[in-house]
Amino acid sequence: MKLQVINSPFNEEQIKLLNELLPKLTIEQKIWLNGYLSASQATQDTLPVAESAPPVVQPVAQELTILYGSQTGNSQGLAEKYASALKAQNVDVTVASLGKFKAANLKKITNLLLIVSTHGEGDPPDQAIQFYEFLHSKRAPKLDHLHYSVLALGDSSYEFFCKTGKDFDEQFAKLGATRIAPRTDCDVDYDDDAAQWFSVVQEKFLQQPTEVVTSPAQTEQTQASDATTYTRKNPFYAEVLENLNLNGRGSNKETRHIELSIEGANFLFEPGDSIGIQPENDEKLVDALLTALQFDPITEVSVFDETLSVKDALQKKLEITVLSKPVLEKIGAYTEHPAFSELLEESNAWKDYAKGRDLLDVVEDFAPFTWTAQQFVEILRKIPARLYSIASSQKANPDEVHLTIGKVSYETNGRQRLGVCSGSVAERIQIGDTLPIYVHKNPNFSLPENEDTPIIMIGAGTGVAPYRSFLEEREELGIEGKAWLIFGDQHFVTDFLYQTDWQRWLAAGTLSQMNVAFSRDTDKKVYVQHKLEENAASFYEWLEQGAVIYVCGDEKTMAADVDATIHHIIEQQGQKTPEEAKAFVNELKQQNRYQRDVY
Repeated sequence: MKLQVINSPFNEEQIKLLNELLPKLTIEQKIWLNGYLSASQATQDTLPVAESAPPVVQPVAQELTILYGSQTGNSQGLAEKYASALKAQNVDVTVASLGKFKAANLKKITNLLLIVSTHGEGDPPDQAIQFYEFLHSKRAPKLDHLHYSVLALGDSSYEFFCKTGKDFDEQFAKLGATRIAPRTDCDVDYDDDAAQWFSVVQEKFLQQPTEVVTSPAQTEQTQASDATTYTRKNPFYAEVLENLNLNGRGSNKETRHIELSIEGANFLFEPGDSIGIQPENDEKLVDALLTALQFDPITEVSVFDETLSVKDALQKKLEITVLSKPVLEKIGAYTEHPAFSELLEESNAWKDYAKGRDLLDVVEDFAPFTWTAQQFVEILRKIPARLYSIASSQKANPDEVHLTIGKVSYETNGRQRLGVCSGSVAERIQIGDTLPIYVHKNPNFSLPENEDTPIIMIGAGTGVAPYRSFLEEREELGIEGKAWLIFGDQHFVTDFLYQTDWQRWLAAGTLSQMNVAFSRDTDKKVYVQHKLEENAASFYEWLEQGAVIYVCGDEKTMAADVDATIHHIIEQQGQKTPEEAKAFVNELKQQNRYQRDVY
């Protein structure tokens, strides 16, 4: 392509430069340049010079895939949010769960963002297991063509913090992929770190500034929307309407049924979603900690861009009841106590010490320390919100939300300990008080779209909460399909949570079958997995009819034992090898027919 001087507005030097540049441009670059010049001219033609603004450039659409691995919905929420932002910048975005995405298709994409949480002791979310195993197998393809970035979600109080995200990041690199931006590891309070990661990704991927400019009208609209949208950072203060102990006299447990008013909150939630509560630390524990630290309670400190007294910071903002390895390592910089260094040097010593203990123990056991009040608060992270499965249907109770909260109480090192949120609800929260709450969506634990699909609900203790919302919803909608509940607790007389509700739904046909396991009522302890085993033939028959399995409750014991039993039943009833049973269960997870809400 050679420009001619005849009838050209360019001088010879400009023509020379254009002749050097234009032959090297791709078709996409030429189209982009044409659009840029057209937009620029249009802006100059329609706006007075004094009011001219930088032109809005619409580049040729780039393609990008966002994959998420989510157990409780956080990763999915971020993936969908960032996809919307990129689409607004003319990026062709595909969003998919790791459970739905065919791993072999990695060879067909060029740009990838992966947002993934770590579950349990460093495990991938259920629906991400097959993708994770494929990527770490000999079948994984070379990915020299792929540009990617990983956002890892986790909880630093666990030993294997963000392990799944780290594993994915390292494996992509080993397979030859190139990072668009470095991996970011996010703790439970992930909003700011995730936003910073996405900002870097945008800038690297789009190769242009990422600031979004809105008109005054848009700004006012956004502010008006924010004013009525309650989130983790802006919770709704819900009045406590009821606070009952569900356990009978003589029980070893205390399980609270909480009813909250959400009138005016404009909340929308489905059965399976959770409510997040922003708790505060027990004032007595805070006072004891300040005394041990020898800090004046009114000393001012700066916490998360806010200046307040050290007492308010420790009571309302900072986590003081959980000892994680990162926190202990930071504390090590302020003490020369020989026993403390041994705590971190021996492989499992810190875990043995940390179990059941809190910061007050550390301060009392390893004094003296050299920190100031400001240095001390900078060691700590925000108090994480506590999530509780919703135990009611919004269709049945539009202005209320019900929760089932088990009081955590135990003794360690000669001192009684209480759960931060459950202890407050059980001992200090009265009817008429308010709790700061928000809705946490969980699309990975929800009723099937087809009302005729059979459902099998397995849970122990407070793990029965979401099933109350399931059945209340089905009752409200008049659904009488096959629904089977397997519930367990300690004693029939004192611990049969929501007994009258289950009996009413059985009589009405909303619940078609129920099995119960009360472990302390017989010489041999009987748990929910034993009831599952007793009904193995029926369980497998329901699976063949397309049933969805739900498991809610303690992950390390109940959920793990139930999972092993499910594998065993599928082996025996389906006449499969252990490998075939494992593949069958993984397929159930991929199809959202095996959903777990475990903690």
